[in-house]
Amino acid sequence: MDESGDMMIGRAPETRRQFLAKSCWTVLYLTYLVYAVADLTSGRHAPAATAFGWCGLCAFLTGYLYLLFGPRPADGPGRRQFAILAGLYVLSLLMVMTLGGAWLTLLVYVSISSAVLMPVRWAVRAIAVVGATVLALGLLNGATDSGLFIVLTATVLGGGAMTAVVQMGRTMRELREARAAVAQLAANEERLRLARDLHDLLGHSLSLITLKSELAGRMLPDRPEQAAQQVADIERVSRQALVDVREAVTGFRRPTLEGELAGARTALAAAGITADLTRAGTGHPDLAPDAEGALAWALREAVTNAVRHSGARRCEVSLTESGDELRLTVTDDGRGPRRPHGNGLTGLAERLALADGRLETGRDPRGGFRLHARVPLVRADPAALDPADAPERAS
Repeated sequence: MDESGDMMIGRAPETRRQFLAKSCWTVLYLTYLVYAVADLTSGRHAPAATAFGWCGLCAFLTGYLYLLFGPRPADGPGRRQFAILAGLYVLSLLMVMTLGGAWLTLLVYVSISSAVLMPVRWAVRAIAVVGATVLALGLLNGATDSGLFIVLTATVLGGGAMTAVVQMGRTMRELREARAAVAQLAANEERLRLARDLHDLLGHSLSLITLKSELAGRMLPDRPEQAAQQVADIERVSRQALVDVREAVTGFRRPTLEGELAGARTALAAAGITADLTRAGTGHPDLAPDAEGALAWALREAVTNAVRHSGARRCEVSLTESGDELRLTVTDDGRGPRRPHGNGLTGLAERLALADGRLETGRDPRGGFRLHARVPLVRADPAALDPADAPERAS
């Protein structure tokens, strides 16, 4: 695999690390050639046949290693690669017919190379042809023992398995590219939405500021009082525009309880901490957006502390209503932060105070660390919803 986790099967190595990794795998599965080497060193062939065998073996290895490590077109194997593959097939036939059935193992590498280089439908056909060739040559050479079955099995199953692995690698690359495209589209959509929102917020205000600036410029020589009024209007409009922009940006950045609960579940699972979120329902219609944002920040800080500092094995999150307040409770069985009120918790207390909430931290009675964050709920006035008062309000 390369640095991104992508399998390098079917592609030439691009870095030294990829080259070393592929070399290690190559050395492992080149051990099948031990049968051919043993045949050459057995002394049963004439010197000329032995020399031919060594030359043929070197030529086969050269072509095979070129297919593994040599350059290739960016859009896939080219004519040169397919020509070398065809040459390896012909050379394998020649070596088997000349030196005997021990050289059938060369066709295993031809089968695997076909699976790597060819599209799936053509690879399946090529593997079938190579398997039939192994069977036919084995029978012609009188090999009817288990050795022929082993080579035939390695040829067919090895080629089929490599086809599946190559297809999986291609699918992984396609999924990675599709995910990157989706992320890019989402980012573009977010930029467009932000541009639309800022246009809606600032378009009218900036146009009004421009118009009043022009009016003030024309009034300055003769009517300074009216020009001063226009400048005052410009200040008022610009201040309101600044408030609108700040509210918009705050809305973009404000976390939600639902999103933070999902993030907490993922973070705790990644840290090996058992998460109990069964009492952390997010449906609270009386919760103001600012209060929800403050609770979401509190949840994020508590989970971060549990993951980084607590050494806990279990973390429990609950959201309960207590009178006119909503209370977030996060407890774990770890040791808690070393300092009761670090920078994160201090900033969290200030954030909750801005939403009229409060923060309480300390040791849990059962052991571990506990965080309470409370924010007020905005209840509707029951009298305003009383149907008996409807005629009176209408009058």
